[in-house]
This record gives sequence, C-alpha cells and structure tokens, in this order.
Amino acid sequence: MPPTGSVWRADAEPIPGDAFVPDAHYDDVVVGAGLTGLVTALLFQRSGRRVLVLEARSCGAVATGHSTAKLSLLQGAHLSRIAARNTKGVTQAYVDANRAGFTWLIDYLAGAGVPVQRRTAYSYAQHSEGVGAILKEHETARRFGLATHLVGELDTPFPSTAAVALEDQAEFDPMAALTALAADFRAAGGTLVQGTRVWGARASDPVRVNTSAGTVTGERVYLLTGTPMLDRGLYFAKVVPLRSYAVAFRGVDAQIPDGMYLSVDEPSRSVRDIERDGERLLLVGGNGHAVGRHATTLHAVDNLIAWTRRYFPDAEPTWRWSAQDYEAFHRVPFVGWLPRGRGRIFLATGYSKWGMTNAVQAALTLVADARGETPTWARTLHHRITLPRVMAEGLGAAAATGAWYTRGWFSAWRAPSSAEVLPEEGQGVLARDGLRPLAVSTVEGRRCTVSAVCSHLGGIVTWNDAERSWDCPLHGSRFAPDGGVLEGPAAQPLARCP
Repeated sequence: MPPTGSVWRADAEPIPGDAFVPDAHYDDVVVGAGLTGLVTALLFQRSGRRVLVLEARSCGAVATGHSTAKLSLLQGAHLSRIAARNTKGVTQAYVDANRAGFTWLIDYLAGAGVPVQRRTAYSYAQHSEGVGAILKEHETARRFGLATHLVGELDTPFPSTAAVALEDQAEFDPMAALTALAADFRAAGGTLVQGTRVWGARASDPVRVNTSAGTVTGERVYLLTGTPMLDRGLYFAKVVPLRSYAVAFRGVDAQIPDGMYLSVDEPSRSVRDIERDGERLLLVGGNGHAVGRHATTLHAVDNLIAWTRRYFPDAEPTWRWSAQDYEAFHRVPFVGWLPRGRGRIFLATGYSKWGMTNAVQAALTLVADARGETPTWARTLHHRITLPRVMAEGLGAAAATGAWYTRGWFSAWRAPSSAEVLPEEGQGVLARDGLRPLAVSTVEGRRCTVSAVCSHLGGIVTWNDAERSWDCPLHGSRFAPDGGVLEGPAAQPLARCP
C-alpha cells in the first residue's frame, strides 16, 4: 500500500504566512485558504482593501490540495443533471459562470508562470448502459454553448463504449497555483494566518470573528471553507458530503493516454496524467461515497489500485489520498449572503466535485457583489428557484440523515464497555462508558479514546480505515483519532476521554 498523502503536497514547499494579531481590524476577513479563499482575498487586496485570510491548518490542506485539478467545462454528466433540476436560465448561467472562472484562472496561471497542460476532456461510458448519458450530456452541452463532439470507443487501455469530448481544457498542479496566489496576496499587502481555526462569527458591526488564537473584527467576513461552520441557513442540510479517492502511479509513462477522462457510469473513474520533475505519472480517482456511510473505505483504495493494474500492468502506486466535496441537491453552488448575516457574512459551498472552475466563479461573484458590479450570470444564480424534484431529493436526504442518526445511537448503546476494547493497529471501534458512547482507536501504537458524539449535531461517528479518522455520517464532519477537527461543519473537536 502506498503512503497516504496527496501527490501535490508531497514535495510542495511550505507556504509562508504571517502572525496573528489579536483584536486587529480588517476590511475583509476570509476564512479558508483554498482556491476560493485565496482568489477572493487577492482580488479584494488588489482593489485597495485590507484583507486577512484565516486557515485552520495550512494552505491547500483540504479540498484544493487533494483535488484531481481538472479545469474543464465538460464535467462528466454534470450539466445534464443540472438541466434536469433547474430552469434553462439557471443552467445557462452555470455554464457562463464556469466559463468566467475557467478564463480567469487560465489567465492568472499564465501570468504567474504556473505550468498548465492543455488537454481534451472526455466524459465516457464504461458500459453500454452509459451510452444514453453520453448522448444526453452532449445534447445538453451543445444546447448551452459548449463545442462538444461525440466519440466512439476511446483509444485507451481501459474500456469504453462511447464518449463526448471538449477540446482545449486544462490540468495543473493545485499547490503550485495556491503558492502563487498566496505570494501575490502577501506581496499586495494581505495578511495570511495559518494554523488558526475559526470557531464562530457574530454579525455585529463590525463582525467579530472568534478563533483559536483570539478575536479579530472585519467589515465583512467570507466563509470559504468546504461547508460553513455557522449553521445559519442550514447549508449543512442542503448539501451532501461526498468522499472520493485518488492514487498516483509511476512506471506507465508510455501507456498514459493524452486527455482527461471521467466516467459517467459506476464505478466512477477519473483519469489524467501528471507532469512532474521530468516524469509523467498516472492519476486515477473514483469510488466516491457519502461521508461516514461506507463500511470499509480502504477497500475503495484497493479497488482503484486493482483496476489500474488490470489495464496498466506495470503501474506502481506512489501516493494515495482522498478528498471531500459537497453536492447541492440542485447541483449548483451556493454563493452569496449568509442568512441572518446582516449583509456582512458571506459563503460559498456545494461545488459538486467541480471546484477548479466553481471556486473561481464564486470568488468573482463575491467580489463583484461587493462592488455592486454583479454579472448577469451571478444575478440569475442568486435568484434561482427550487423545483419540486430538488425538494423531493432534499426530503429524501433528510430522511436518510435521520435514519443514520438513529442507527448510530443504536449501535453505540449496543457497543461493549471501553475496558474490553483494544483495537488492532489502524482500526477504530465504538465502545461505552456506561451510557456514554466512546470512539476508541489504535494508530501508530497509540490508543486514543474520545467521545463518539459529533460536536456538530450529535451524530455517532464511524471509523474511516483508509484515512484513520472518525467521520460523521450526518453532515460530513471528520475528526483525527485524538478528536481534532479535520473537516466541518463541526468547529469543535471530539471531547477527549481518559
């Protein structure tokens, strides 16, 4: 089994930051130093505002640094799914927004000297049952202005039955992009603070932001993490948290096809190349599932490796990692004002696995809104309506969440006493101290015992054996074995137990 960690972060130089200044005041406070946060911060800072970026861990530690980093307007079968859940105007606005994000990022990376590889993007069917989805995606893409074309069986080592293609898309190293953005932001006078977790924000005037290092204030606050840690607006219930996996391979340079590939049928497969230090690597991703609801996540990684070796026999896995995405029921991101934020707190979430274009369009939207220059596509997306199909999907998701809540507590009450539990290395199990649910794990020879009750809304966490973490099946919060927060919406750790 290859080591755990993103290939992008494996040898990336640490991104420099600044010291936290308690009680300091800023024009804009941006929470999250991924692609959305750093593009937003840079645009505001360059316009003459005083901007602070707060990052709980380090730049790119979560979604951006663990992305497959495909920059494409052809997004699997995503556009036809959007069209089935929204009006024509909203679907067109989504395409226009993503085109704006694509163009801005391509131009920025060129100006910053970050290497970009232009590739044809392919959405393909692995089985004959997927051909209908290919035809539908092609028809939808053409209807909304994308110059796609149909392809028969692909000339690739892995099987396909049909595909739709869009030329002149792009791929890049997301950590190289973040390094450039952070450097430009700080050079423009911005302040980047890493290792400081935001616990909450009060919509006063100015907004008070409470962090693990103290309090700061800002005229406006932008919550640009995977999902907001504030529950106003109930966005945690409007998106589905999804976990997917990726493995980088070497030893197959000559066999790697020229293109970016994403299957439209299951099991999901994402394929691209990586140009790195004079070597060409193969990146394979897929096997996504709802967070905390998969019996063994390590099997998802093993399955990716087995699939790759079936079609690339000489492939040698070098790195494996996972990423978390949030899918809105209508498949269009939420970008704009946070309810009850008094026009001072803003958010962006729900990119549905297409963060490279959507992160930038979200940043462009937020900055344009602040300047009173909202683009036509953003105005349309701000005022979209929720159709009956989307309402039904939301109700179904809420019912499933409730079922997982009940199932979790039932399992916790049936768990053995913590005194009887000694998990094997790399494993975690539920236990009890009386009626108190506990999460007990053994990682690197150390036994950790923490509360099994998620600090967000009280779900019972489950063990993720691929990443050795405790994951909440309700809304996707994730915790380290010692209880530290890895993913929101939870802002507080799991309570430590003796």
